[in-house]
Amino acid sequence: MKSVYIFLLTLLVGLALGCASPQDKAYTAQEKVHKERLKLIDEYQKCLKKAGSDKTAVEACDSYLKAAEALK
Repeated sequence: MKSVYIFLLTLLVGLALGCASPQDKAYTAQEKVHKERLKLIDEYQKCLKKAGSDKTAVEACDSYLKAAEALK
């Protein structure tokens, strides 16, 4: 009987520690959005360097900037 109590206690502690709070989940989601925005901005900057003075290529690069702004 004592081993059953120890098992149940271990199970409950494991569940309590394994479950993330809603706040933790929100922080994780927000972090992913920020990382994606930074990635898009980096791609935008690389695209601008590659485009140089070609206006058509610069306009194509704007898609990265617009996508980053959409994630605000």
